[in-house]
Amino acid sequence: MSDPVFHLSDVVLSLKGNAGPVEILRGISLEVQEGETLALTGPSGSGKSSLLMVMGGLEQATGGTVRALGHDLTALGEDALAAFRLGRMGIVFQSFHLIPTMTAIENVATPLELAGAKDAFAQAAEILETVGLGHRTHHYPAQLSGGEQQRVALARACAPHPAILLADEPTGNLDSANGAAIMELLFDLRDRFGATLVLVTHDAALAQRCDRALRLSDGRLA
Repeated sequence: MSDPVFHLSDVVLSLKGNAGPVEILRGISLEVQEGETLALTGPSGSGKSSLLMVMGGLEQATGGTVRALGHDLTALGEDALAAFRLGRMGIVFQSFHLIPTMTAIENVATPLELAGAKDAFAQAAEILETVGLGHRTHHYPAQLSGGEQQRVALARACAPHPAILLADEPTGNLDSANGAAIMELLFDLRDRFGATLVLVTHDAALAQRCDRALRLSDGRLA
């Protein structure tokens, strides 16, 4: 068997609070294999999103080790983490995090350009067509509906063909119809590019679509 895409060992995350340190993650150990789809479930405040952020190197663990694609993320600084994610990880948030002063195609082309793609705009146009937004390429985020903005965010995450896709409640700000459409797109794009998908969700039906689901409770794997 090949090395796991993620290997977490006794990961702890403690953040400063007004009354002292707050333990968010308490000794999380897990592995995620190449091509696996994994759902992180549990009640609000259980640490699901924090765990996803640690796995993506967007939050630095305060204890333990986080290895992704063979790299020790806990040993990397902020700039090195950003460089590591580029082209390797696509991340989709509940809030779309599009750049408001950029059109849809510019938002999608940006990570491709940063990764050195010569035909960034052609690739961006192609994937926007794939997510059903070929007619909206030159619209700004404020001119798009919530569902359309999340499609752009999905296209941006998947455009570099990343090995890893991380999604944090990607349907949380959408109505049920748009949410269902976004999830179909997410799984379709994952299948197309063969990415390893880690998904934070409250939706039991969505968790069942994944190869495996892990439940967090009070910062621990239940």
